[in-house]
Amino acid sequence: MEGNIVYSTDPEDFYYVDINVPCQSACPADTNIPAYIRALFEGEYQNSYDMNRAANILPGVLGRVCSRPCEDKCRHGEAELGLPVNICHIKRAASDFRKGKAASPFNALPGIDKKVGIIGSGPAGLAAAHDLACLGFSVTIYEAMGRPGGMLRYGIPEFRLPRQVLDIEIEAVLRLGVAIETGVSVGRDMDVDELLVKHDALLSATGCYRPIPLNVPGESLEGVHSGLEFMMKVCKGENVRLGDRILVIGAGFTAFDCARTALRIGAKEVSICLRRTEEDLRVTGDEILETKKEGVKIESLMLAKEILGKQSVKGVTFFRTRPGKNRDDGKRDVTPIAGSEFVLETDAVIVATGQRPGPFEAPGEKDENGLIIADREFFRASRKGLYVTGDYLTGPSTVIEAVAMGRRAAHRIARDLTGKAFYEKAVCLKDCQPTDRKRPWDFLPRQEMPTLTPVEKRFEIPDIEVETGYLKEQSREEAKRCYLCYLHYEIDMERCIYCRYCIDVAPRDCIKLVNGVETNDDGAIIGFVETSEWEKVNAVIIDNKRCIRCGECVRVCPMDCISVTKVELVDRKI
Repeated sequence: MEGNIVYSTDPEDFYYVDINVPCQSACPADTNIPAYIRALFEGEYQNSYDMNRAANILPGVLGRVCSRPCEDKCRHGEAELGLPVNICHIKRAASDFRKGKAASPFNALPGIDKKVGIIGSGPAGLAAAHDLACLGFSVTIYEAMGRPGGMLRYGIPEFRLPRQVLDIEIEAVLRLGVAIETGVSVGRDMDVDELLVKHDALLSATGCYRPIPLNVPGESLEGVHSGLEFMMKVCKGENVRLGDRILVIGAGFTAFDCARTALRIGAKEVSICLRRTEEDLRVTGDEILETKKEGVKIESLMLAKEILGKQSVKGVTFFRTRPGKNRDDGKRDVTPIAGSEFVLETDAVIVATGQRPGPFEAPGEKDENGLIIADREFFRASRKGLYVTGDYLTGPSTVIEAVAMGRRAAHRIARDLTGKAFYEKAVCLKDCQPTDRKRPWDFLPRQEMPTLTPVEKRFEIPDIEVETGYLKEQSREEAKRCYLCYLHYEIDMERCIYCRYCIDVAPRDCIKLVNGVETNDDGAIIGFVETSEWEKVNAVIIDNKRCIRCGECVRVCPMDCISVTKVELVDRKI
């Protein structure tokens, strides 16, 4: 307890956050989204940026390339409430308009006489290095490429992620005292045994860099490229020639990046070929829209059967497909339709159907593919001192997932090397005043991201950023739309006079007359037993899961018996 602040590790409070702050619960890195949106609304751009960085390390990067799982869960996107808040664009605005250098989210702890080596400087490696350095460890990153960043630098086109933005956030990590050796390939220039001698722990964060092939005839023809290898060549500045007509096979961000990049290096006609439909895509709506604006065609319900040609590719034979039931991973099964074959002529094929980890020489237990076997909860490999994290451990994931995995691995290593935990997850409960949110803000239109127009300008300077960013006023207008779901409204029944004023003004059915509650095994409230008979009413309850924090109930209450508590999931120093 610190004044009016309480830190709780009660499962009931964690359950409350999980249910009532859906954006933060959906973020793999547990970013305190309502808090940083509120800070930006108040004009505190640096504070908003620092709140982001405390959780996800790379706000400027993620403000451009995040997969936005938070927006899928945003309460403003529920059926009768409109569209979700543009959380990702607000994150970028905090980065664009902040002043000064990035601050460390944790006060660096006294130096610890332990050394940790990290293989790979992608998002997982950078996040792990950041947290370990903040905790006082000596950290060295070993990066095979010429510059740090991993797939952020060599797998994402600059028109989506300017390298200046990436460099600034990498420099913030290195300023913590992290050393980096580039152009060092583990297994070629030095081996894992050598690194384990030099360090008390070694973390592999090498990611997924081996393409997954189509496994169809003709895939070895000249003019067939893997998506990731194509992007890496372009991002390294190599001269890649494709021809005029290009088919991109795949449905993820890499496929869309390849298609848009192909246009920028001279292709005239580019099509993305999907096994399923556009509605099944997991890339963002903004990405689909901008890709179409640039002239890329998106073709649905087709499955490659064979790549045609003698020495070089001339075309692709496809089946038409029939979508089926949803699988456990959320994707729909597809079935090729017999006799539906057709041919599309092309000068090049880019296969962007995913990546997988590649083996590197390391001691310890491995699977049938030569990959190190490691515990997904504790990140430990069978060889003492060796840990694995990021995409190498999980398979292909998103940038925000890799950051979260890197941070978790860092804290596991710190605990193993010192015998103690430095931070713990806790729920911070703090009394606060109602906000100045106004009911009309709930009806504000969503602020769309400005983009570079006319589209022709994008091809005059191929690396120029397409999304130009919010203006300050746009970012504040979008921030107004946030319901601030981390605010918990509660009625003091000892003072309530059952006047029903709050019920009458509530814009949603979120204030209920109840005579009981339903709880789970941890004692958390999961439901209410409602009644319409006054003699059976035991309480007037605000259902915070449905509440949109408009504040109308507080304003009309004649007894001033509605309190507001800020409920935040935090990393608390132990």
